Amino acid sequence: MTINPDLQGRSYPAAEVYDVGREKIREFARAVKATHPAHFDVEAAKALGHSDLVAPPTFAIIVAQRADAQLIEDPDSGIDFSRVVHADQRFTHHRPIVAGDRLRAELHVDGVRAMGGGAMITTRSEIFAVREDNQHERVATTTSSILVRGEGQ
Repeated sequence: MTINPDLQGRSYPAAEVYDVGREKIREFARAVKATHPAHFDVEAAKALGHSDLVAPPTFAIIVAQRADAQLIEDPDSGIDFSRVVHADQRFTHHRPIVAGDRLRAELHVDGVRAMGGGAMITTRSEIFAVREDNQHERVATTTSSILVRGEGQ
């Protein structure tokens, strides 16, 4: 199956809420070898003016990948995940992610470009925190490019 060129411009609604917990931040920080005390110690984070532990910048990928899954699992996309090569990932932070955040991400397909028998797909995840008053605060924007290899590649 070939990649559906009509994916460009498509949006996928915000996925389920991801609750950011202290242990999730600590585990992620250890996994990526982030050593700043604000990732592990609440008092160190508060001394920097944060309400709780601060996640490493790349923590946003956890929420972004949940949004990406909607595209990958869309039978109309034509994407065979076994043929996907991750090409690029970028983060723009509007504010730090902290423990206690309730995050959701909406996925936008910004580009689909045929390349040989495959395609390069560029997506953007808008990640926002759901506040207690049910308002949304933008937290981060991630941009990702994947190459879906064609048959025989």
